[in-house]
Amino acid sequence: MKRRACIIACLAAACACLAPAAEDPGKTEIGKIRVTVYHATDGDPQAAGGKAQPVSKETAERLRREERLRFKHYRLLGSDTQPLLRSYESWAEPLKPSGEVMVRFEAQGQPAGQSAMLDLELWLARKKIIKTDARLQGDRPLFMLGPEWRGGRLIIAVALAPESKPGS
Repeated sequence: MKRRACIIACLAAACACLAPAAEDPGKTEIGKIRVTVYHATDGDPQAAGGKAQPVSKETAERLRREERLRFKHYRLLGSDTQPLLRSYESWAEPLKPSGEVMVRFEAQGQPAGQSAMLDLELWLARKKIIKTDARLQGDRPLFMLGPEWRGGRLIIAVALAPESKPGS
């Protein structure tokens, strides 16, 4: 009986040692993706609600450069940053806890410098609206014009999140 207990203890110790080696390399974080939702309107910007924040002058100018995204007023509704995994999909929910706007993304290989290829899907109200391949580069977000909402339109921005420096 003692011998059997000793064998079981040895097997348990051996399995514990193997567990870290069995970690899935596909779950390795190879970057981060930031998804931001804006409300854009030519009408009253207060229609976006009390929690909506004004955007920076730089963000407003960047949005206005694209004709289809040109509005008088922009408000930040929410943002979410999630890891980009080597071989698995990730989901961003920028309007937590509602889940009304969700973005699914998955890497198409290893990012190269400040560039990454992704499988990208935009989900609104639990329905897939857009499925595309996208190349994200540096601080140049991909903008998607969303549905009409509260007298304006939603704009969804997907970008590589800047790497945080240790100690910052």
